[in-house]
Amino acid sequence: MSLLPHLGHGVGLRTIHYPHVLDRTARADWFEVISENFMIAGGRPLQILEKARELAPVVLHGVSLNIGGTDPLREDYLTELELLIQRFAPAWVSDHLCWGAVGGRFAHDLLPLPYTEETVAHVAARIRQVQDRLGRRILMENVSSYLTYSISSMPEWVFVSAVAEEADCGILLDVNNIYVNAINHGFSPLEYLSGIPSERVGQIHLAGHSSSGDLLIDTHDHPVPTPVWRLYREAVRRFGRVSTLVEWDDQIPPFEELLAEANRAREIEGEVLNASSISL
Repeated sequence: MSLLPHLGHGVGLRTIHYPHVLDRTARADWFEVISENFMIAGGRPLQILEKARELAPVVLHGVSLNIGGTDPLREDYLTELELLIQRFAPAWVSDHLCWGAVGGRFAHDLLPLPYTEETVAHVAARIRQVQDRLGRRILMENVSSYLTYSISSMPEWVFVSAVAEEADCGILLDVNNIYVNAINHGFSPLEYLSGIPSERVGQIHLAGHSSSGDLLIDTHDHPVPTPVWRLYREAVRRFGRVSTLVEWDDQIPPFEELLAEANRAREIEGEVLNASSISL
């Protein structure tokens, strides 16, 4: 059972979809928005977010918390995030289990962490600091990666689970990222799923990826591919009903096509859970 309410099957709201929000045809179960895009004093984006929230629940998804970094957590960032939360009352808030800045310089990427006990303690302490500041539990997302660290002492799924347990936070489980990493690094995606504590999973991400030689790249510019849909079926069997969202960040299709992907996730969830109830 998820630690958060089941909102259904949502979509990532991007600027190309704003007209559908304004004319009230964006009829998704819920919307996920990039937090940083709305950390502004005023203007059209905030007006759009107000309209979106009238249509459906909204979730804030950050990309620059730098929770795994060694720079101090940015006070200005947390203040702006806190104000955004107060204004829009999101169903929950999430960010990425990664690092992305050092010495105040941002890589503008979600960089993987070494999977060690020391990193678990470091990251968990910073997550607890953020949660204390915001007065709420947050979700941390597993990221895609294209290299590993020689000092890592545990599998990725053990690391993700250990951080969530020590920080008492939730997990945003990106099924596409699990598949990408499984192919890139040669592990079993099913073993990954089985190693994640179901009570910590509050949201699932689905997305498309691209191939680059021997690597899969998490590009979010394709429909959800068949292997990821298969893995999503297994995730539903493992975790049950969890709010699920389709991300699409480049070569973004018309809203109706994006919504069709979310509806396919809904159908798969229903098929899996119905089959499970019949077998019981």
